[in-house]
Amino acid sequence: MLFLTFVVAPLFGAIALSFTDWNLLGSKRFIGLDNFTRLAEDGDLHKALGNTLIFTFWSIVLHVVVGLGMALAVNRQMWRVTRYFLRTAFFFPFLVSWAAVALIWQYALDPNFGIATFYGDKVGIPGLADGWLLNKTYALPALILVDLWHTIGFAFVVFLAGLQAIPGHLYEASEVDGAGPVRRFWHVTLPMLSPTIFFIVVISFIGAFQIFEPMYIMTRGGPDGATSSVVQYLYETGFRNYEVGYAASIGLLVFVAVLAATLVQFLLRRRWVFEG
Repeated sequence: MLFLTFVVAPLFGAIALSFTDWNLLGSKRFIGLDNFTRLAEDGDLHKALGNTLIFTFWSIVLHVVVGLGMALAVNRQMWRVTRYFLRTAFFFPFLVSWAAVALIWQYALDPNFGIATFYGDKVGIPGLADGWLLNKTYALPALILVDLWHTIGFAFVVFLAGLQAIPGHLYEASEVDGAGPVRRFWHVTLPMLSPTIFFIVVISFIGAFQIFEPMYIMTRGGPDGATSSVVQYLYETGFRNYEVGYAASIGLLVFVAVLAATLVQFLLRRRWVFEG
C-alpha cells in the first residue's frame, strides 16, 4: 500500500500531467505531446542536462578513486584509536545536511572573506581570488569538489567494509606465488572489490544525476547557466515559472534516464563484476 501511495500513484500522476498545460491555479488543458516536443528544442534544458552529465561522470570517478584510496589507507595496521578517529572524521560530513554544507562552502569560497579563498590565494590556486562560484570555468568543478567532500564518507565506509570482507588466505596464497603489493592489488583486491565498486557506481550515478541542493543554494545555476542541473531546471520550471505540465515531462525524462542507465549497468555487470 505504501509503495502504491508514494511511488506508483505519483508516477502515474506525473505521466498524466506531462500531457497538459497547467499553472497550478487554473484548469488543466490537454496538449498531447507538445511538452515532449519542447524537450527536444529547449536549449536551457540541454545545457542543464550537459552540466548534469559532467557532474555525474566526475562524481562517479572521484567517489571510486578517492573513496577506495581512503579505505586502503585506513585498512592498514595502525592503532585502533587512530583508525576509529579516521573513520569518524571521514564519515562525519556525510551526516550533515546538504543545506548546511552548501552554506558553509558558499561562505568558504566567498571571494571577499572566504577562508578557502584566503589560503588558496596564498598558495596560488587559480581562480579562487576572483571567486570560483562566480567564474564560468571554475564554478562547476567547485560544486563537484563540494559534493565530494560531503558524500565521500559513504563511499569510504562501503569500500572499507568491502576490503575487510576479503579473505586473508587469498593474500597469503598470492604472496606464496611471489606476487608483490601491486599485483596483489590488481589480481586480488580489485576483483574481490568489484561488487562493491559496482554498488558505488550505481548509487553515485543515481545521486549525482538528481543533484539539486548545491546548485540551487550556492550558485542558483549561474553564472550564465554554467552550473544549472536538470533537477534544478525542473524545480524552476514548475515552481517559479508555474509550467507544471512541462516540469512533469522533465521529471519523466530524469526518471527514464536514471532507470535506463541503471538497467544498462546491471546488464553489463557480468562482464566485470566477480561473483565468486
